[in-house]
Amino acid sequence: MMHPLPQHTETELLQLLAAGSEEAFTELYNRYWKRLFALAAAKLGDMADAEETVQEIFVSLWNRRASLQVHTGLERYLAVSVKYRVIKALARRQRERSIDAQAPSFDLADHSTQQWLDFDELQERLEALVQGLPEKCQLVYRLSREKGYSQQQIAETLHISEKTVEAHLGKAIKTLRHGLHQFFLTLL
Repeated sequence: MMHPLPQHTETELLQLLAAGSEEAFTELYNRYWKRLFALAAAKLGDMADAEETVQEIFVSLWNRRASLQVHTGLERYLAVSVKYRVIKALARRQRERSIDAQAPSFDLADHSTQQWLDFDELQERLEALVQGLPEKCQLVYRLSREKGYSQQQIAETLHISEKTVEAHLGKAIKTLRHGLHQFFLTLL
């Protein structure tokens, strides 16, 4: 009973996934695997590690399908998952290379409960940072990152120039990057 699902929206696929649809999972995998792999490979510089990272994300997606809550769009959610796992993998590599053999090394990436607590905390931190942006800046950021609008679409929607959109996005990204950098320092 295999039905083609490419015409389904992300929201519909997530609902089907939550209900246990393997077809929905396969469609989501096919939609996002290459992009996530490219992102992981670019950051890790190792194809095998990148593939393993993306596979872990999809295994986790399947395992958490019934309780999964995506508020920022699945692609964004998955991209943040990749970035989070990449940071953990790079930190693990650094610890493994460390000459300090006396200090025990704990690999939190293998502790899924801790990882999801950290990930939820990351999402909360990101949302708090977004909410702390000035109103117009926040609106431009949400239209861009959460709704997928182009700069031109945002400019038309808000009746502002593309340069103004660009300035708001630049400010938002700089603010969020700084805030998340501080957050990641507390994790490592």
